[in-house]
Amino acid sequence: MGCLSTWTFLLLLLGITGTFSQGSWRSIMGTSSRPNPAVYHNEDNHEWTTWFNVDHPGGKGDYEKLNVIRFYYRARVCEVPRALDARTTEWIPARKTGERVHADPAEGFWCVNDEQPVGRNCSNYAVRFLCPKDVEEVIWGPWSDWSLCPAQCDRVAILHRSRSCKSSSKQCNGQTVEARSCQGPPCPRCELHCQMGKVNDECNGCMCQDHTVLGSVRSAGGLPAPGAAILHAGPRPKLFTVTDHNGHFQVPGICPDGNTTLMIKLKNHAPHQVTVPLSTERTSVLLLTLERAKKLYVLKNPENKARREGQTAAFCCKADGTPEPNQYEWFHNGTLLDRSQYQYDETLVLRNVSLDHIGEYYCRASNENGAIKSKPATLTVIGQKAPSCNPKPYSHLIRLPHDCIQNETSSFYYDVGRCPTSTCTGKLDNGIRCKDSVSYCCGISNMEEKEITCQGYQLPIMVVTQCGCKTCVDTKAIVRGRAIAADTGEPMRFGHIYMDGTRISRTGYKGTFSIQVPTNTERLVLTFVDNMQKFVNTTKVLPFNPRGGAVFYEIKLLRKKPAVIISSRETNKLDLGEVEGQDPIAEIEIPPNAFYKENGEVFMGNVKASVTFLDPRDVSTAAAAQSDLNFIGDEGDTLPLRTYGMFSVDFRDEEGGESLNAGEVKVRLDAAQVKMPEHLKTMKLWSLNPETGLWEEEGQFHAEKKQRGKREERTFLIGNMEIRERRLFNLDVPENRRCYVKVRAFRSERYMPSEQSEGVVMTLINMEPTPGFSTNPRAWGRFDSVITGPNGACLPAFCDEQKSDAYSAYIMANLGGEELEAVASSPKLNPNTIGVPQPYLNKLNYRRTDHDDPRIKKTAFSINVAKPRSNVAEEANGPVYPFDKLKECEEAPFSAAHFRFSRVEGDRYDYNTVPFNEDDPMSWTEDYLSWWPKPMEYRACYIKVKLNSAHELNIRSRNMGGTHPKTVGQLYGIRDTRSIRDMDQSTVSAVCLEFKCSGMLYDQDRVDRTLVKVMPQGSCKRDSVNSMLQEYLVNHLPLAVNNDTNEFTMLAPLDPLGHNYGIYTVTDQDPRTAKEIALGRCFDGTSDGTSRVMKSNEGVALTFTCGEKEVTRQSMFQQIQISLGQATSGSARPLRVNRRQRGGSTGPRSSSRRRSTRNSYTRAQTIG
Repeated sequence: MGCLSTWTFLLLLLGITGTFSQGSWRSIMGTSSRPNPAVYHNEDNHEWTTWFNVDHPGGKGDYEKLNVIRFYYRARVCEVPRALDARTTEWIPARKTGERVHADPAEGFWCVNDEQPVGRNCSNYAVRFLCPKDVEEVIWGPWSDWSLCPAQCDRVAILHRSRSCKSSSKQCNGQTVEARSCQGPPCPRCELHCQMGKVNDECNGCMCQDHTVLGSVRSAGGLPAPGAAILHAGPRPKLFTVTDHNGHFQVPGICPDGNTTLMIKLKNHAPHQVTVPLSTERTSVLLLTLERAKKLYVLKNPENKARREGQTAAFCCKADGTPEPNQYEWFHNGTLLDRSQYQYDETLVLRNVSLDHIGEYYCRASNENGAIKSKPATLTVIGQKAPSCNPKPYSHLIRLPHDCIQNETSSFYYDVGRCPTSTCTGKLDNGIRCKDSVSYCCGISNMEEKEITCQGYQLPIMVVTQCGCKTCVDTKAIVRGRAIAADTGEPMRFGHIYMDGTRISRTGYKGTFSIQVPTNTERLVLTFVDNMQKFVNTTKVLPFNPRGGAVFYEIKLLRKKPAVIISSRETNKLDLGEVEGQDPIAEIEIPPNAFYKENGEVFMGNVKASVTFLDPRDVSTAAAAQSDLNFIGDEGDTLPLRTYGMFSVDFRDEEGGESLNAGEVKVRLDAAQVKMPEHLKTMKLWSLNPETGLWEEEGQFHAEKKQRGKREERTFLIGNMEIRERRLFNLDVPENRRCYVKVRAFRSERYMPSEQSEGVVMTLINMEPTPGFSTNPRAWGRFDSVITGPNGACLPAFCDEQKSDAYSAYIMANLGGEELEAVASSPKLNPNTIGVPQPYLNKLNYRRTDHDDPRIKKTAFSINVAKPRSNVAEEANGPVYPFDKLKECEEAPFSAAHFRFSRVEGDRYDYNTVPFNEDDPMSWTEDYLSWWPKPMEYRACYIKVKLNSAHELNIRSRNMGGTHPKTVGQLYGIRDTRSIRDMDQSTVSAVCLEFKCSGMLYDQDRVDRTLVKVMPQGSCKRDSVNSMLQEYLVNHLPLAVNNDTNEFTMLAPLDPLGHNYGIYTVTDQDPRTAKEIALGRCFDGTSDGTSRVMKSNEGVALTFTCGEKEVTRQSMFQQIQISLGQATSGSARPLRVNRRQRGGSTGPRSSSRRRSTRNSYTRAQTIG
């Protein structure tokens, strides 16, 4: 009876709760949704847990879920409850509440408010679970699915399934794994028919037992290729054999039917396929030469796009290499996009774009040898009705003429406004293109003419009032410079310049060159080859301004070391080291009989060996280093290297001069020269790819001890290499402690935001750490160059967070060959002038190069590259940024900390009625009064004026519309320039004065003869006009009236006349370049020469004689300086007078006629 009552109790209980060990029930209004099966539990083996109430019926209902209960009370609930009991907190069983509830011992109990009758919510329930007592239950988990049948065609195989025991301490009865047989699919019939021999077992080729293929494989450069794999080409290549130590192989059984293809694979070489030729002989001979594998290289990068919501955007990416990439992946803000969702390959198409698509996109191409990432492109998405560009221009101050100081602000500056040049939507069709058919940029949509009151006249000025989306200004990027010897400055005359393996230009007699950067070029890699064999072939990666304009470089070339004669029959050792009094860094060891001709034949005889080593222990060699010391990592990222030396080799036959290769060469690196112990394990040999400018791994190093002398034992790092078609090698280690340094360049020492200069080449040289740190303080380790944009530049540098002086760097700036000046660090640091606040400035240890010796140039500074600490507020706002915050560095506001350079001010001032920044060709504006009427065709005109005067005087050209109906009588601009005294004649000076060239205006409809007035300051009288110029003006009517002898007026000539007329005209795609060339010719007084020294009597157009000035009358430059001095009294730093120190207005001036022909500017400080 007791047993019966126990079972009755359990059945009644389980009827209420409706839970069983195999399933669950749902109770609706107290009625079970399915009948309760019999349950067989022995009360002696089970017990109830305590009651649990982890939820309340508020919100959506009451949820007493098992996983939540386990989270809070894991030790109180067994692994597999057999039943559960649910009651309200008023002790009413769940079945009797009339509520719809759900229960399952594997999940728990829950009641949902939305499932109850109207106006009623769930009660507050408590639950408990029926669990085994201390005697643990033995329960099997469910069976897994059967495995896939692995049987090949017409074969039988075994498939299986498994289950696991849920008991933690007892063993379950029965099998854990079950197996059964399965039949593979039927095999397709072999359709292959052999014209020669018989079909092999794999049915993928023919076999001829009586035929053998003999072969010889040579690597790139003709050296033997041991270890090359010889395979049968096909969908599933089959390995036949590998080559021996001489690169030879033999494969029996290959049919010479003209259809059998072999594939040869060798590390660092491109796979090579060859077809065994048709033959009736018993032996076929193959002579094969492999080509070096080409690392993946990005040919096409995705481009920035701007779209409205709902439009379509496409990004394209193209990489090349051998083998070609077999996979493209696309990333959005660093996250891999789902290929199945976007269906991308080389092209990523985003349809119906929304704000969620905003961000950066880049691709990663990969093949069996590695991967490479493209440059990121930005997608901007704006609303359907939102303006494509911010219509409100931002502030942009320009300097006014010296006699136009504004009384309201006591300033020489006026805000003319400016529009950003960011990408905007424009009017695009619905086509899906990699590059938009028309490029749209934010630009000026409306300007308003205003007049400024000056001393005695009104100055017109155009002010931006509204910005809008316009067609982008077409610009071209130009790289120019000189290729000269690093030691003596000797030019590389008539050398060849290569890009992507193709000759594109050559240097001139003075080593000069000028190259227009091809469209869509992301990385400009040029190789300079000297036909005279004086200099080492030099590969340079030259940054350029993608916004257009010219960038100037001096390419420093290493002179080839004189060749030494060595015998190919002997072991030869060549030292690598150039610092006197110090041991070589390494040596090259060439074993006997290791030289080969280009055809692979072993060379026997004398060899002329020239090995040129760039020793980083000599700081002066940094400018001559090749490439930019980067390589591509396994994930496709561009990563930096740190050099311990570069060496170039040239081996030639002593008699015939034929270039020779060398195999099995050893490089022994003295471990004592590697001061950072961790670098000993990561040191590698690298060679430079001259087409990509990237370094590629040649081999590893291993340590080896060697006895030197009787007692000294030295450790060397030994690396093996082959010297073949690449001749420049590197001893480098990858380095991952990196930061960015923010630097800005300015047109003057006033360091105003509106006076920042673009197109300045910023260079940072990483020095080895300072004494006391675990490395060598004498050497440099890396260099980088970056071009400044509208917001400065971010230079990569090695850095350390733990020790602030672990890494140091020198930073310098160059614009068109002109070295810019850094901010002074002595006699005391001025944080406001340097641009970096304390105490971070002291930590960085800022020092200008003349800090300890004022005789040294002021054109560079050094800092400790201390990585900013994340928990220190004053270090979080520049000028040093962690490597993962490049975007933050590039977009940093002007108020953020940064280092500064400034141009050396000259005595010139330019004013344009329509403002234009010559550093930024994209700032050009379509207007009839634009000084430069046609972008991409900048024509600079100068007239040479001689002055007979005891003083240097200011000369002004006032340029107005002369014959065009749209501009007649309206001002184009003003140019002010100070004359330069002749060194030999104290009463003679001369000036090259710019004027606006005549010609077509921006609409290219008709020409305008510019009306030019040349007006010397002071009491001057026109003495003479160049007779040829006067004759030209008379013969090319109309003729301007010249009644006032204090000035000269002309309608500027349409023709580029030349030095015989005293007129100098140059047209170039970059405005600064055009002006510099024209100035150089004007200084020289010739039409084809150039000079930085003014030749006062050569090529003159006008001559004036000027009397003594009144003492109270000051030059415009003195007026500016005095006004600034009064307005900035108490300023920390006075305005610099670079040209020469001037005394009173009537005092004698220093005798010097040397002057920079650079187009520098005179600016003034904003006041008020």
